[in-house]
Amino acid sequence: MSLDWLSAANRRPCTYYDDRPEQETVSLLVIHNISLPAGEFGTAYVDELFCGTLECDAHPSFCDLKGLEVSAHCFIRRDGQVLQYVPFNKRAWHAGVSSFEGRHRCNDFSIGIELEGTDDTPYSEAQYQKLVAVTKEIMAAYPAITRQRIVGHCDIAPDRKTDPGPAFQWSEFFHQLEQ
Repeated sequence: MSLDWLSAANRRPCTYYDDRPEQETVSLLVIHNISLPAGEFGTAYVDELFCGTLECDAHPSFCDLKGLEVSAHCFIRRDGQVLQYVPFNKRAWHAGVSSFEGRHRCNDFSIGIELEGTDDTPYSEAQYQKLVAVTKEIMAAYPAITRQRIVGHCDIAPDRKTDPGPAFQWSEFFHQLEQ
């Protein structure tokens, strides 16, 4: 069984993706965090970034984002709303330079989910609930994704990334996932 789109997600237009390598098995789930500007929640800027419509002059901190082509499969807002940008059978551009268990280019075989947040801000209960629900759907459709193959961006790019950070409660997430 393949799952391309979540039925409960709001689909958003995105062109920052491409085909996975032929015969590639989706076998990794990567959890990230993002907020634009950093530490501000509820803005439209993350959505605009993934849709390719972000005006980089809108905030001084966005100057580094000019020309950046980045996406995630899903973005879960603080209120639990799920936005989906890329079908799961396609390669989103979320992991960058990365490796897992000796395999490089994690985008080739992973699904990326962004949580609206920062490394040090507690995530909302609504986010955990939606992340658990989305993860269960993904795991049912992609059985190579097991608990041991759900990681943070920090795990696949430890020299560059720290997300989802110490505020992410892995034990609570896995406890809810097993319910």
